[in-house]
Amino acid sequence: MDQYDAKTLVQQAWKVRKAHFADEIVFEYPTQTESITLTGQSCALNCAHCGGHYLKGMRTVGEIQIHGDLNSSYPFRSALVSGGCTSEGKVPFAQHLEFLHKLKQDVRLNFHVGLLDRDEVALLKGLADVVSFDFVADRATIQEVYGLQQGPEDYRRVYLGLREVVPVMPHLTLGLKGGEWCGEEKALDALQELGFDGLIFNVFIPTPGTRYAQRQPLPAEEVVRFLAQARIRFPDVPLALGCMRPKGRYRLVLDEAAVALGINRLVIPTPGARRVADELGLRVIRGEECCAL
Repeated sequence: MDQYDAKTLVQQAWKVRKAHFADEIVFEYPTQTESITLTGQSCALNCAHCGGHYLKGMRTVGEIQIHGDLNSSYPFRSALVSGGCTSEGKVPFAQHLEFLHKLKQDVRLNFHVGLLDRDEVALLKGLADVVSFDFVADRATIQEVYGLQQGPEDYRRVYLGLREVVPVMPHLTLGLKGGEWCGEEKALDALQELGFDGLIFNVFIPTPGTRYAQRQPLPAEEVVRFLAQARIRFPDVPLALGCMRPKGRYRLVLDEAAVALGINRLVIPTPGARRVADELGLRVIRGEECCAL
């Protein structure tokens, strides 16, 4: 399909979407999902794209516990349970099981867990409503971004293990390796082989203070082309564009194209994306939680 320009691919993708889905789109405004870090601002990996930056905007376990002690109910309907990783590439959630099971009584839980072993995966049964799993299929990306020695086979193993126990929503970050294409197509191949019920796309953001701070995101037109090809390739699989994507003019272009090519779910859409949805006759469903839920 590379011989087609982005506009042609978008048009083809829209026809595919039209044939397989109802005329509706979900726009998520996740005000009812709280982000919780189980490790505070600590992360052993100091990943090239994050460097712990995104932990700073999350609530700590202590802050959530205080609220739970003082009030009979939480001011949110769901929580993203995440945090920094250990040197093995996993979020150490097992040491917080008492807190998490108490939280589970009142809210739905979306876990970001990393590369767990089988015993840790088993602990998620009955606890996680869904697991958001960053799926990486390129060894060089794993080593450069995360500094891990594990390979694509480990991501496949953990992904399959999780699917045996809980619903899993794979996430694929386009341009994760510092704004370069590196393994994204292989990731789609692997997911097609392993099976998946939905897919959330993110796009690499150059973040101040990280090793990739001076890099550039992938060209927006190339991202649009990739998303359109994915829509055509997986005609009946729900596809979402997540909250992690560049802002400014980049987002203006990407969001409008994402709606036009048939994405099913979009987090905090731009005004232009809302306009395109209207022009295409899509009924907008407004959500208030994490798109993985």
